Amino acid sequence: METVDKKLSKTIGLIAGDGELPVSLAKNASKNGHEIIAISLSPTNKKELEPHCKKVYSCCAGEVQKMVNIAHQEDITQITFVGKVSKTMLLRNLRLDSRAISLLKQTKRLNDDALMLKLIESLAEDNLEVIDQTLFLKEYFPQKGIIGKYSPDDLQQIDIEYGFQIAKGIGGLDLGQTVVVQNKMVLAVEAIEGTDRCIERGCKLGNKNATVVKVSKPEQDKRFDIPAVGLRTLKNMHKFGGKVLAIEAGETFTVEKDKMIEFADKNKMVFIAV
Repeated sequence: METVDKKLSKTIGLIAGDGELPVSLAKNASKNGHEIIAISLSPTNKKELEPHCKKVYSCCAGEVQKMVNIAHQEDITQITFVGKVSKTMLLRNLRLDSRAISLLKQTKRLNDDALMLKLIESLAEDNLEVIDQTLFLKEYFPQKGIIGKYSPDDLQQIDIEYGFQIAKGIGGLDLGQTVVVQNKMVLAVEAIEGTDRCIERGCKLGNKNATVVKVSKPEQDKRFDIPAVGLRTLKNMHKFGGKVLAIEAGETFTVEKDKMIEFADKNKMVFIAV
């Protein structure tokens, strides 16, 4: 495992959303000699975090002050956000503390970048530095090339290139990072609903040969919202008629890569990093 920046603190706070990535980060950071204090926003991976963390706390995503209090209590000065937290919670009955309400009121647009940058700014006032998500997860970034067994045909390659251009465009607007295309036509663009729903909408419109493209934003902040795909991504594509998954090389977290390759090859799907 590669050596990470020596400026990192011995103890690092992990704000953990859904998925495998928070567990992997905790495991890798521990192997690098760091102690991880996790604040879990998800019940699904709390037990998996415990073997790799000094302590694991539970919080609601809207309890900002509670997270700050835990960080101070544990003498944490650096934290990282890893794992999926759906913004659709803001449209439901999410429990918000007074600090979270204040941050939302101060944010002119509730897009991902604006929300996270306002939160990072607020945490800095409490001497909490938000660090790069990728520091302990470099192994999850595939390099350019065919990842699975199958290569795109000429028409699929055209759709990949077109989808990449469109995905970068919507990423620059901070709307989403995923598009579904077929025959040089955009079938769906990702918004607040997330990647899975975007895939479902778009692939249903195709004829079992849709291409899904997922990229980073043009000026991706490495502290948050780095794109990620996993086995569930391919399963959703297969269910609704997706045939090609193209991700941005060196910029997209790929979780359960071996299982993804096995599934893609078994179902004659193209899996490629561009």
